[in-house]
Amino acid sequence: MGSLSQKSIICTGAGSGIGRGASLLAARAGARVIVADINDGGGQETVDTIQKAGGEATFVHADIASEHDVQKMVQHAVNRYGRLDGAFNNAAVPHVAKLVHEMSLAEWERNIDITLTGTFLCMKYEIIEMLKSGGGAIVNTSSGAGLRGFRTAAEYTAAKHGVIGLTRTAALDYADKNIRVNAIAPGAVRTAMMKSSLAADPALEGYIASTNPMKRLGEPSELGEGAIWLLSDAASFVTGTCLAIDGGYMA
Repeated sequence: MGSLSQKSIICTGAGSGIGRGASLLAARAGARVIVADINDGGGQETVDTIQKAGGEATFVHADIASEHDVQKMVQHAVNRYGRLDGAFNNAAVPHVAKLVHEMSLAEWERNIDITLTGTFLCMKYEIIEMLKSGGGAIVNTSSGAGLRGFRTAAEYTAAKHGVIGLTRTAALDYADKNIRVNAIAPGAVRTAMMKSSLAADPALEGYIASTNPMKRLGEPSELGEGAIWLLSDAASFVTGTCLAIDGGYMA
């Protein structure tokens, strides 16, 4: 993992799961972390954990589908730390598990509005600040569903494919402005949501684990390691890529 010493880093969806794992790792790497989530309790718990370990973090409530909230989130980072050096745009919502003809327009729009448009809004206002300060790094969370099709997940798959397209285009647009833009594509990860599903169906973990060559689920910290490396100067010649962190699933 590369160093993020004294860099200000926004992590969205940081109240649990991959976002929390990345936030803890960012703080350990020396970053000053802006923890963002709609879950105030979870977000504050992430901040408390970082601070108890001697790191620096602050929480901001942010619904990434709200342009106002996103502007406020980025301004909070600048007000607190003077600049914005990096961002892990991780917040999203799960799919509704319906066939296309069964899905309502509202269900479709919810995932597009949060997962794709929310990522766009985050990037827009993060890039505005990074242009002012001479550069930065952005990592967006896509998914294996951004690299291939998944049954009964049309709205999620479309949104996650869109995140990769958005990432690659922004990487081209800002490569000469010292702003790197990359994505990660997580496989099955032991998040709180996953744990809930596994508790409801004890046989599910074995099935999910069987779908990748490593025969296990990933841990949030393992996904966070990839995101933090891409945010750090250790990845200084990497932009426009999507890093699959999935136990070999896509292979």
